[in-house]
Amino acid sequence: MAAQQDEFETVASTTVIESLLNALIETGGVSLCLATADARPEPIVLMEQHRDQTLVMDLSSVDYLLHHLQGGAAFYLRGQAQGKVVQTPLLHLTETRHAGGRFLCCSDYPATLDVLQRRESFRAELRMGMVVAASLGSGDAEVAGELKDLSQDGCQLELPLAASGLLAEDANSLKLAFTFPDGTYFEVLGDARHQKTDAERHLLRVGFNFVECSAEQERQIWYFVCEIEREAARYNKEQQDERQPSPLFVLPNKRSGADELLGRRDVKRYATPMARRLVKVAAYLDAQLLSLQQGSDIDGRQLSRYADRILDLHDEDREALLFASRCLFPEPLVVRHGIAVAIHLLDFVGASMPRELRKAIVASGLIHDLGKALVPQVLFKAPHFEASHRKVVSEHVQLLLDRLHGCQWLSVAIVQAVIGGINERMDGSGYPEGVGGTELSELAKASAVVDVVEAMRRDRADRPAKTVQQIYRHLLQHPHQFDMRWIKRYIEHFKGLPVGSLARFSSQQQGWILRLDAKGNPTEVLLAPQAEPPMRDNVGAIVKDDVTERLGRTVGEIAVST
Repeated sequence: MAAQQDEFETVASTTVIESLLNALIETGGVSLCLATADARPEPIVLMEQHRDQTLVMDLSSVDYLLHHLQGGAAFYLRGQAQGKVVQTPLLHLTETRHAGGRFLCCSDYPATLDVLQRRESFRAELRMGMVVAASLGSGDAEVAGELKDLSQDGCQLELPLAASGLLAEDANSLKLAFTFPDGTYFEVLGDARHQKTDAERHLLRVGFNFVECSAEQERQIWYFVCEIEREAARYNKEQQDERQPSPLFVLPNKRSGADELLGRRDVKRYATPMARRLVKVAAYLDAQLLSLQQGSDIDGRQLSRYADRILDLHDEDREALLFASRCLFPEPLVVRHGIAVAIHLLDFVGASMPRELRKAIVASGLIHDLGKALVPQVLFKAPHFEASHRKVVSEHVQLLLDRLHGCQWLSVAIVQAVIGGINERMDGSGYPEGVGGTELSELAKASAVVDVVEAMRRDRADRPAKTVQQIYRHLLQHPHQFDMRWIKRYIEHFKGLPVGSLARFSSQQQGWILRLDAKGNPTEVLLAPQAEPPMRDNVGAIVKDDVTERLGRTVGEIAVST
């Protein structure tokens, strides 16, 4: 990354260090750089800090560096915080965990930070072979060109000579638009500061300063700068295969996202064939979490694809799909929850709806909680969920809605009901808008019931998972918060011991309910020697048809967080 010779100021105050690190965590725009002469910054996700103890980061995007880092290689982190460029001293990994296809790592805590006020001194140059389409516009006039370099405060474009007229005529700020190879589109206003003519090629090189940037635009620009540097580093290496390409520079028909993450999963471990088919949906959502944290929008094309996949699986075998949603324990909690909500909401309300509406419900259910990746993760580990925590967490809804620009096919009404309304309550005590009663659509009321059931069936930092009967009692005891009609419909639809429950039988055996008859009696059970989330290596034989004769009557449920 090109830079002027500006000097960093060293900060040693623990309070200031904590504040700057918090800002880095909130923005998500952090790069890791090995302490070697030829190293380049690589985008990663800084997740948490524990003052004077450790930093927690997600290094899934740079897993090819892990063998160096785990071997003791020193590195530093760099990012933008509070209008400054912030850089840590050299750090070392102290712990690495591989969970749900992600690499969560800890490092020592920095005793100091180096701070540089002049962000504009950092400029990422696009190398030969890196093409980002750009356009310059004013009113109805527009000129196409290419982006040549990018910094936090401006850029340089290569434009045809015809652009000189537009530059001369318009005294106002001009609209600059960039389109990356993966389809990511970004707009910002800019003022032309200098230009140079290349007469032989009939081109102009024009430098622009960005103006009126919002905080979100600044964060996105920093992400683009880091990704351009990441891609440029690949062009400098003889062994380019060692470095993963930046997602911004992967053509849509070559995107690997979910496929890459799928390759890191041991698919054979999942309990059922249907669960193994769901893993690809989980891999997509997992990849989407990382993309959101790095500044991207929801990938509407992939979301459409995987929503269709769930519709097809549901049409094929609804009960197998319901149980499969309980078999994804290795996946991140927010991924498991989203898949379970999408499947159960589809099964609950989608029977008589046109396919496009059912698809929109599934898609909205899948992603409804992904905005939580954009709020401080430490809140979800707090043993007591306080009002201040709730206020910050509630922002996840709007943060996600702001990232749906690529999902124009989604019904706005469905998005508002599921994503916007799933956390609202009948008495107005929910979020984000605090609306209730008649202001809530029927789909929002139904979604709230499904969401609470699925949330309470899984462990949370402040409470363990509940049985279905405990959840039903909770809902029925809170008619002021949940619509009683939808609660009763849910119980009638999914029964007292739904598919996916771990049942205890009078024979002292236990097993997962796979299928039910019309009265809610088990007709197919997967035996389970241990009360653990179902995986291929901890389940037994399937008992069909003569369940009562072989296992006895059901005498209760065992709460297992799945």
